[in-house]
Amino acid sequence: MFKNLLDFWKGKDFLSEVLEEFNAMLEDAMLMFRSSYGKLVHGEDSDVMGQEVYDLDQRINARQKEIRKRIIEHLSVNPTVDVMACLLLFSVTKDAERLGDFAKNLYENSVLLVKPFNMETYNELFGDMETEILDLFINTREAFIESDEEKAKKAWEYQRRIKRRCNEIIYKVSRSEMAVNEAVCMALTARYLRRIASHLTNIATSVIVPLSDLDYFNDKREGQ
Repeated sequence: MFKNLLDFWKGKDFLSEVLEEFNAMLEDAMLMFRSSYGKLVHGEDSDVMGQEVYDLDQRINARQKEIRKRIIEHLSVNPTVDVMACLLLFSVTKDAERLGDFAKNLYENSVLLVKPFNMETYNELFGDMETEILDLFINTREAFIESDEEKAKKAWEYQRRIKRRCNEIIYKVSRSEMAVNEAVCMALTARYLRRIASHLTNIATSVIVPLSDLDYFNDKREGQ
């Protein structure tokens, strides 16, 4: 969308401040993911973990509302200034908000789980997907903030690999003989990871696609 998005932000106080808020949304979403996945898969827990997850989710929501409010106010006063950047930010804040929702869903999935996953089965199905998602979080932030086209394209490779693996997990679990509770929670985990990867990739690839194609870059690449 912009030859160098990073240069575009420079010298524009309004956009720089909004970008900082957006970056904080991504940081909170990553923290939510770490906590939720830690409880779900590794049994990490504390008396306040659940409240912390919900508090972070509310903070992400509040930041999204504030960013959108500031964008609308800015465009109301300056209707022809920074329009493309504002529309871009308006779109990707929704993806960041959805990251919080799906990270929260992972925590809620851990509450549904009656007993810990069979780790031999989990490792066989999911492998190192947790690490891949965390790497994708980092890659996405760098791709967007630095307007790095190569990292944006790399995000799509992450997403394609994770999507394929998650679809395989859901298929295998649906035909397995594991206990119903564990099967449901594993399938939900795969579904939430796939959605997290998709929203991260939407953010990363927003720097290399036309505004009208945001959220559809993956569909176009799949069709190639």
